[in-house]
Amino acid sequence: MKRTTPLRAAIAAVLLTFGLGAAQAGAAPLPEPAAAPSASAGLLDAMSRDLGLTAAEAEERLSAEKAAVEVEKAARRSAGAAYGGSWFDAATGRLVVAVTDRTEEAEVRALGADTRLVRHSAAALDRAKARLDTLNAPAGVAGWHVDPKSNSVVVDVVRSERQTPAVRSFVDRARAGGLVTVAETAQAPRTYAAGTVGGDPYYTGNVRCSIGFSVHGGFVTAGHCGRAGAAVRGWDGSAMGTFQGSSFPGDDYAYVSIHSGWWTVPVVLGWGTIPDQLVRGSAEAPVGSSICRSGSTTHWRCGTVLAKNETVNYSQGAVHQMTKTSVCAEGGDSGGSFLSGDQAQGVTSGGWGNCSTGGETWFQPINEILGRYGLRLHTA
Repeated sequence: MKRTTPLRAAIAAVLLTFGLGAAQAGAAPLPEPAAAPSASAGLLDAMSRDLGLTAAEAEERLSAEKAAVEVEKAARRSAGAAYGGSWFDAATGRLVVAVTDRTEEAEVRALGADTRLVRHSAAALDRAKARLDTLNAPAGVAGWHVDPKSNSVVVDVVRSERQTPAVRSFVDRARAGGLVTVAETAQAPRTYAAGTVGGDPYYTGNVRCSIGFSVHGGFVTAGHCGRAGAAVRGWDGSAMGTFQGSSFPGDDYAYVSIHSGWWTVPVVLGWGTIPDQLVRGSAEAPVGSSICRSGSTTHWRCGTVLAKNETVNYSQGAVHQMTKTSVCAEGGDSGGSFLSGDQAQGVTSGGWGNCSTGGETWFQPINEILGRYGLRLHTA
C-alpha cells in the first residue's frame, strides 16, 4: 500500500524492578499476569454485533474453530473414501464429521470430532454437483452446492421464480441424477462492484472494488472488477498497478501487480471498527465457522460459513467453487477480504441483500487463487 496503515495493536512493555523491600523475606508474591485475550476487543465487538455473542462466547468460539480446522484435516485423512463432509457445530463447539462406514466412526471420534452416519460420500456428492455444473441454469436458479448436513446437493431457487417453466425444468433435470434437494432463497445473487465514489478502494475504469489480500508483488481481488491488462488506480487516484490475470465468469478472481511507490503488507483493514488485522496463513475454516469480511463500502462485517463448493448463477454466468456466508455486503465491497481469525479465506464476489436488512455473500477461496497464478500470500 502507498500510504501508511499502522497496526492498531497495543504492544505491552513490562518493566521489572526490584527494591529492597521486595527482596525481604515474607514479601507478598507478585500477582499472576492476566491471560492475554485470543482476539482484539474490536474483533470481539464485531462478532458480538453480527453473531449475537458475548465477548467471552466469541473468544471461546474462535478457539474452538481453530482446533476444528486441524481436526478436519486429520478426520478427512482417517475416514478416506468413507468421508462424507464436515461442519462446525456452534452449539457444541465441536467439528461434526459425516462418514458412510460405521467402522470409521471410532477412529474419527478419537481425533476429537463428533460423527454422523450418512449414505453418500463427499466424493459422490461432488460428482453429482459436477454434473449440475454442465447444465445451463435460468436466472431464477440462484446456485447449487454440496451440503454435508443434509448429505445432498442443494439447489437454491428464487422464491418468486420457483414455479416458472424454466426453473421447474432445471430442477427436474437436476433431480434426475439423484442426490439433489431444493431450497428457496429470497433473491438472486449479484456482484458487488460499484461506480466511482469516495472511500479507500482501488479503481479500474469507472468501477470501484476492494483489495483482497497482499501477495508478493501485488494483491488478489475479484475477477469481475477488471480484465487482464486493465490499469488500476489507488485510493488517491494515482497509478497503482495492472491486472495481470483475471477470470469471470466461471471463476471470480484476479491478480494485480503493483508499481513502484506501492508496497504490500500482510494486513486487512479494520476501518476503525477493530484494529487492523495481521494475516498469518490461509488454513480453510469448516462450514459453520464464524468469518468476517473487510470491504471499502460496509467495512468490517461478520457472520458464518454456510456452504462450500457452491456454483453461483450470476446474470453474467455461473461461477464455480464458491463459499457461501451469512455476512452482508454492498456495492464496492467486491474483491475484499474474508478472514477467519488470522487466516485468509477468500475474496468477496457477490451476494444478495445489504447491511441494513441482511443478506448472504459468496467468496472465491484464496488457496485456489494462489494456486492458479502461482502466488505467495504475504503473511506476518
